[in-house]
Parts: sequence; structure tokens; C-alpha cells
Amino acid sequence: MHDRLIEAENDDKAKCLLIKSTGNKVFSAGFDTKIQPGDTTSDNVKDVLNYTKLNTQKMLLMKKPIIVQVQGTAIGYGMMVIMASDLRIFADHQFPDMFFRMPEIAMSMFPRALATFMTLRNFGLSFAKNILLTSDKFGLEQLKNLNFPTRIFPPDELESKTEEFVKKFIKYKDSLMFLIKSSLTLMDNKYIESWVKMEEDCSNAALKKRSFKEWDGFIQDLYKKYP
Repeated sequence: MHDRLIEAENDDKAKCLLIKSTGNKVFSAGFDTKIQPGDTTSDNVKDVLNYTKLNTQKMLLMKKPIIVQVQGTAIGYGMMVIMASDLRIFADHQFPDMFFRMPEIAMSMFPRALATFMTLRNFGLSFAKNILLTSDKFGLEQLKNLNFPTRIFPPDELESKTEEFVKKFIKYKDSLMFLIKSSLTLMDNKYIESWVKMEEDCSNAALKKRSFKEWDGFIQDLYKKYP
């Protein structure tokens, strides 16, 4: 995916990107569930953590708008791909036929790949805490209440309506697309590198045992390090 993002960014003929999945029920199940909780040392896990972080950063910072077509359930990093996209088109499936979930806390893993930043950025503090601290499933209705979807179409019309949307979208002047996205990104993500580093610090710390007093000191240091 990272290679394709770079390829699309460097393709002068590409004005925007469309990300979609296959099948009828699942957009993406996220990380391989065989990854062991707390494992950040094996080569496979290092690759997963590295490339998901790089993907998220690339999606956020590239100049070309990204449209995502969501036909089914998204879990973990699958939900991250949706949050990192600029415009989001959903099939009108009701909960629980289609649901979304950030399961990291239930898997004894700290959310990575900018998951903490992206949930806060997209949903606000209250709902970000809700989904990251409970691992609860949530549905399209909740996302609608947060003005998260760009368009919602009947499932049997998702492909055709998305194609119509994209064809209309790419008629806009490309310089306006690029500059509008980039200006908003600069305003919103000025400190993105700091947030990446802070997540890494927290993820590494989560593997260690500390007393409440030691945790208090570590968190106070975070406030000083990332004002």
C-alpha cells in the first residue's frame, strides 16, 4: 500500500486516489490477529508497525485528496485507513451488519500508527476516549451524528454512485484540490511528527511494569516533552 501511495503521488495523471476493498461484508479486519500482544521486537511486527505508521503519515500529508469507499466492517487499522482519508463514502448498512471498532486495548496493545491522534482529530475527545478505552463496536449511525461520512449510498448502488462522485470530483481544478488539502493539513497537522514520537514513547512504556508513582512521573514528563 505504501508503494502504491507513493506511485500515485508521483503520477502526473492522477488527480486523486480511490481506496476500496473486495467482498461484501468486510472493508478491512486490520492487523493480523496472530500478532502477539506486546510483541514489538519480531521482524514481522516491526514491519507492520513501521508501514502502518508510514501509510498513515503519507495519506495525511500527500497533496492529492484520498477518497475511500467503505462497503463493510472495518476494525483497527482498517478504521485508520478510513480516518486518514479525506472524503468517505459508505454503503448504508445498519449495525451490527456493518460495524467499526478500535480493539487495541482489548488485545493488550497500545494504539499505534497515529491511532490516538486520528481518533481525536476525527471524532473529538469524548468519542475518542469512548472507542479507544472500551474497544466497543460502533455503527454508521454514530458516524453520521459526527458528520463523518461524505456520502452514504444504498449498498447495491455504492459502486456506481461512487464512480459518479469521483468523475464529478476530478473535474475540479487540481491546483485547488492540492492547495485546499495542503493548507488544511498544515493548519491541523503542524505537530504531527511530535504526535508520532509521543505514540511511540507511550507504546514502548506500555510494555513495562511501573508503580503508580512511577507512572505519574512518566506522564508528567510527557507533558513537559510534548507541550
